[in-house]
Amino acid sequence: MLDGSKQETLLEVNNIEVIYNHVILVLKGVSLKVAQGGITALLGGNGAGKTTTLKAVSNLLHSERGEVTKGSIVYRGDPVAGLDPAAMVKRGVIQVMEGRHCFEHLTVEENLMTGAYTRGGSKGEIDADLEKVYTYFPRLKERRKSQAGYTSGGEQQMTAIGRALMSKPETILLDEPSMGLAPQLVEEIFGIVKDLNEKENVSFLLAEQNTNVALRFAHYGYILESGRVVMDGPAADLRENPDVKEFYLGMSEEGRKSFRDVRSYRRRKRWLS
Repeated sequence: MLDGSKQETLLEVNNIEVIYNHVILVLKGVSLKVAQGGITALLGGNGAGKTTTLKAVSNLLHSERGEVTKGSIVYRGDPVAGLDPAAMVKRGVIQVMEGRHCFEHLTVEENLMTGAYTRGGSKGEIDADLEKVYTYFPRLKERRKSQAGYTSGGEQQMTAIGRALMSKPETILLDEPSMGLAPQLVEEIFGIVKDLNEKENVSFLLAEQNTNVALRFAHYGYILESGRVVMDGPAADLRENPDVKEFYLGMSEEGRKSFRDVRSYRRRKRWLS
């Protein structure tokens, strides 16, 4: 298990606020760190702010009339807020969007090759990297001549991650990789993420509603609710935390409540006693 305390910080998000359409406050003082060579999970329900956080890092907010209005985002010691998305890709930061975005009319292999568009390198190097992608995703090699739009959801997710790998990333921002996939496929995708992390030294910041599976594969986790970080810690500690078990791992007989509401209730109870 990676020890985050001994790892260099690759990405640091400091107290950012994000506003859409000049009025809608979505993130409220979010801070997090991603260690080099680590898998960091961003957890929480739908609408918690996970995707917005990833898009703030990759500078994809402007296309949706969103902007970071406070705080800073630093990658390898340099502020990156003013960079365009293409400049982030050149720095090695690639976002794999939620919903398995592929070019549906292109074949699987053509989709993968688009990932090499922004990088340098000889044809031999690119071909070698393509074979490496096929080593991690043997199913894609079988389907390489198939039109991406006619492949399964799992194969499209693999294609999207494989395309990101073709750009030789240092950090992948992976948004909801388990969404809409059968449990067996989810395990397969996360197993490949773990292999890429350990064998290729790719760092991951992944947004995921499936807290259970994410905390089994991540090294560190942050839990978001309503645009705020309500808890963070090593993944092993979060898995054993009773509040996380109750509200995010489905191990309580009670109905799901707001994690923040329960914490504030417990604080009030302590103050009153």
